[in-house]
Amino acid sequence: MSEDTNKNENVDNIPDNFDDNVSFTKLNEDVKDELALAKESLMRATADFENIKKRLEREKGEAVKFANESFARDLLPVIDALEIASNLQSGDDEIANKIKDGINLTIEQFKKCFEKYGIKEIRTDAEFNPEFHNAINYIESDEVESGKIAAVYQKGYLYNDRVLRPSMVVIAK
Repeated sequence: MSEDTNKNENVDNIPDNFDDNVSFTKLNEDVKDELALAKESLMRATADFENIKKRLEREKGEAVKFANESFARDLLPVIDALEIASNLQSGDDEIANKIKDGINLTIEQFKKCFEKYGIKEIRTDAEFNPEFHNAINYIESDEVESGKIAAVYQKGYLYNDRVLRPSMVVIAK
């Protein structure tokens, strides 16, 4: 009997002006508003997560793409030295000519390997471009147009289209 008494007390506690439809409608609207806010918050969190995921994938790809950059940079003085040795005059000395041929073959192997791994020589047969060339001097020249590269002191290289080392050049005035 005490259960019936509790039920009656709960019913008795409801105010006389209580309108079931209005209260439930208001409660329903409040719940819908909170649900909409929760959905919006979830959508934002999901979008943020997806953006972070995409950014991390992009950064990972960049890290993999340029993982060998320092190694490639360390090889540049080696090919520079080989090219200098290749340009030395050997005269009629047969042994020196054979050594020079071997050096040239080694340079070609380096270039093929460089190409395989995305290392390209920067072009120096056009106008000076500060993104790819480092001007170390200017000279007067009747043979080369003003603003064009007159001489190359050191070759520059790109690694996956990023400057690994700029070309050191002389610009015609």
